[in-house]
Amino acid sequence: MRNKVFAVFVRLLFSVFLPANVAGHPAADAHGSINVVLLGDSNTSIGGDSCNVATGWSKWFKERFAPASCISYARSGATWSNTSRTVYATAENISVLGDNNVIYNQINRLVEACRKGVQPVPQLIVISAGTNDAWFHGKRPGVFGKSVADVFAVSTGYITGRKVSSVLSLAESVRYGCELLIEAFPDAQIVMLTPIQSAKVPADMIRKAGDVIEECGRMMGINVIRQDYGGAVYGVRGTNVRRTTGDGVHTSEYGARRNGYYIANMIAPMLHF
Repeated sequence: MRNKVFAVFVRLLFSVFLPANVAGHPAADAHGSINVVLLGDSNTSIGGDSCNVATGWSKWFKERFAPASCISYARSGATWSNTSRTVYATAENISVLGDNNVIYNQINRLVEACRKGVQPVPQLIVISAGTNDAWFHGKRPGVFGKSVADVFAVSTGYITGRKVSSVLSLAESVRYGCELLIEAFPDAQIVMLTPIQSAKVPADMIRKAGDVIEECGRMMGINVIRQDYGGAVYGVRGTNVRRTTGDGVHTSEYGARRNGYYIANMIAPMLHF
């Protein structure tokens, strides 16, 4: 048993630090026909819309994954969960928590861009969010108000016909957002990432948000990567915070590179195009 655990550890270590083809995953050029879109909060947005800023995991994911294109619609301060005042708003661009700074409106921006022909229709959509839902749950009173079981007990088809201002819990918002994406891009594959560990957000809240996202993914048949359990940013309450993050929440270049490579290596074998 001990030898088996050690072998798994060695494979994970190699998958993070070695080039994709050396680590046993598909070579980088295998993804040259895939257009990728990223949605999320600040740890994604700090990589820039073009995914070229070194402190964001998106830059290193793009380098390792080598897709045809990789564009980020992420915004700092964004949440999965909506509020009773959330409306369709694609022009707003703030970097703090807000009623309309939500994944729902990132999806709307993406759909608009595709309709205008300025964004290739994505084959892969990666969503990395949940940190702000966990961190600012006091400002999102209904964020954990409904369980995943309750949300998916509704069996009348997609819930996208509802007003977004009525979709308040994290579980409802994840289902709502993913179903919007499935309707808009039926041939795309979706992968959700749970929040990374944080020195400023209680670990139990990060885990709680991650559990909701993971269970929603299971209910919808969507792959989920647990960054709080298996990600490259870990132990942030200790000395590791000085290496993997710059402020206990957002990745340093070192942490971003580790996480970007990790995510690319995890997603590659999930693809079913």
